[in-house]
Amino acid sequence: MTPIAVLWVLPLVFVVMIAIRSFDDIAGNGLGSWPREFTLGAFRTAWVDGSIGQALGNSIVITVSVVVVVLLLASLSAFALSRYRIPFGRAILLIMLAGNLLPPQILLIPVAKICELLGIYDTLLAVVAVQVGFGMGFFTFVLYGFMRSLPDELFEAARIDGAGDLRIYATMVMPLCRPALAALAALESTWVFNDLLWALTVLRTDTKFPITAALLNLQGGYSSSWNVIAAGSLIAAIPTTIVFFAFQRHFVSGLLVGVNK
Repeated sequence: MTPIAVLWVLPLVFVVMIAIRSFDDIAGNGLGSWPREFTLGAFRTAWVDGSIGQALGNSIVITVSVVVVVLLLASLSAFALSRYRIPFGRAILLIMLAGNLLPPQILLIPVAKICELLGIYDTLLAVVAVQVGFGMGFFTFVLYGFMRSLPDELFEAARIDGAGDLRIYATMVMPLCRPALAALAALESTWVFNDLLWALTVLRTDTKFPITAALLNLQGGYSSSWNVIAAGSLIAAIPTTIVFFAFQRHFVSGLLVGVNK
């Protein structure tokens, strides 16, 4: 495993070494040469002049909003579909899941037009709404399977004790779903934070761009400054790395939910 781990880490080390080198060092000695001059100026240039700091704030706002809203709505949908007899409930679930199989490229123009009609085009709300809409189907399907596996005796005992539907959902179902919710939160955080397609579809103003779109602009404005581009990429990777290490224990247990059943 050690050689594989080293091969996996080498590109990251290479990017770090470029980011902490000066432009003159790279231009004079080549991109692949051993560093002769170290500086953190590229990080400041990317953060301030490249607007990476502002874009990082936009991405965090979008990602946190999407994760909270989509998990709340998907858990409510899955709870209703799994524990109650809803007419055409299975068909509703399959339609929601089938929506995720559509290639997003064929929906770019309709989604942009709908955002214009709703008056939310070129706002962060448009990105949040689109991401929530596309995440609902998959998350509802995953949580539906987990909630269906909960024994009926738990719900019968809760109702005998006088618990209503909302109390059962909030105090019993949600704590039991914590591993699955943590795994889905980690996945959605990564997907939304690294998304570029929908941001370019519903946003026009540079100051509202998330960090992926800002990195694209950075590559256009600093095409020859490899250290600035590498520094911006490292800044963009920090939040998803923190999320992974924070949720890694829950992420693994969430993926293994149902394996032993």
